[in-house]
Amino acid sequence: MMSFAVILYVLTGIGLFALGLRGTLLRRSLLGRVLSINICGAGVFLILVAIAYRGPQQMPDPLPHALVLTGIVVAVSATALALALGRRLREEDNE
Repeated sequence: MMSFAVILYVLTGIGLFALGLRGTLLRRSLLGRVLSINICGAGVFLILVAIAYRGPQQMPDPLPHALVLTGIVVAVSATALALALGRRLREEDNE
């Protein structure tokens, strides 16, 4: 049986993902889209951490935590790459 806190975390993660997806589809600017994709990722990370919870007396599942840590590193790298490419595209358009 899932506790109320776990259900709240999962619903918050779903809400963050939906908010980020909406922003990704509706934003025109590259920066807005990159930030929206990062919000989607934060929602997925929150869901994975909530899924890892097993109970008050048990250790959490380490695999989702490892996936979240790896995902954070990949998300930071992908964000930096997207912003660098967006800057390069903007400089090309101005010339």
